[in-house]
Amino acid sequence: MDSFVEQLKRGTEEEFTEESVWNGSAVNTTSSSLPAIYLPLLPRYLRHPTTRGRKATEFQETKEACLNYIQDALLQHQWQRAAEFMTIYLETLENTSAEKRMAAPEVIWRIGTEILCHHSKSSIEEFNYFAEQMKNLGVKRYLKVCLEHVFHLLCNGLIDEAYQNLSLAEGWRYGEQTTAQDKELKLIQAYKGLLDYYNWTKKRKAMLELDGNFADSVEQEMHSFFRQAAVNLKEIIKIPGVWDPFVKCYVDLLEFYEDYDEVRQVLSEYAYNSKFPPNPNAHVYYYQFLKRQGESKKTLMSVLKILHEIVPSHELMLEYNAMLQKSTLASILTGSRRSGTLERTGGQPSTLATTWRKEIGRKMKVLLVKKHWWLESCWEEIANTSNMFHTKAA
Repeated sequence: MDSFVEQLKRGTEEEFTEESVWNGSAVNTTSSSLPAIYLPLLPRYLRHPTTRGRKATEFQETKEACLNYIQDALLQHQWQRAAEFMTIYLETLENTSAEKRMAAPEVIWRIGTEILCHHSKSSIEEFNYFAEQMKNLGVKRYLKVCLEHVFHLLCNGLIDEAYQNLSLAEGWRYGEQTTAQDKELKLIQAYKGLLDYYNWTKKRKAMLELDGNFADSVEQEMHSFFRQAAVNLKEIIKIPGVWDPFVKCYVDLLEFYEDYDEVRQVLSEYAYNSKFPPNPNAHVYYYQFLKRQGESKKTLMSVLKILHEIVPSHELMLEYNAMLQKSTLASILTGSRRSGTLERTGGQPSTLATTWRKEIGRKMKVLLVKKHWWLESCWEEIANTSNMFHTKAA
């Protein structure tokens, strides 16, 4: 594939003018089966509006037109055509406008990644080369490009390569940009922690299958991965945000080593800290942990009550409803005993408790009647259908 990645290596030599964009002659297509593209998407006077009274140069208008062609090719999933236009659009890195020249790497990175992820002839080697070129085009996007590169490697099953790239990005420093990209750097470390957790789970499985000296050495390696993963995962979940995968992995690590106090603190903070955005999963994780620890029904209900306010239709509301029914009946009976009602009524439950029970019993009877009625009508319909069939056959 004569792709724009190769164009990055040798530079573009094609003559490209605004007029050639409109008539389609600028594109040297490798396949004659591809139809010519004409894009009357907007009136010409609306495509390149001038700003602050400054008229765009012919070079800028040409590149804007080329970008329109690329976007249209992407929408139609014409990856080869988009790649061919991209070799021309790379010239925008030499734009005389400082503003457009600074914005160009972002556009090239996002569009180029999209093309390489979908093109049938794209290879992991080409993507790696393109990512490295994008990292060197601007320090402001260095860590973001690193993350996207890592995601692509993980999607292709290249876990070791992804870990290596994360390690390199973790050690990246560039003056004031290091402080400006502190959150991105923590995200890099967090994903590195996820891969450390992945290696920890593999070692844990191996340790359970081995005995003797081999098991001891594997346990040491496993503990090393635990320390690395725990440090990075703990840092990211301190930042307000939604960090469900990181929290689950961190909790799994802590529970394995029976550090339940730390788990309680982490999950409580994740669920109830007002700086964090509302997150139903945070309350679910906390509830599930408390349930595993055998906490009282009152504590569990207090967690589910808040979850009910956020997501009334959550599946855990079935458990919450069952708890409420048991709690209501228990409180009625307990209240009757404490108020001396049983003594005044000759040891019988209060009128309120009796009424409540009768109401439940009445509803259950109605459900049973409906159930029997449905069964009877169903069998009656089947019998009628069967009789009609036999009559027609006779």
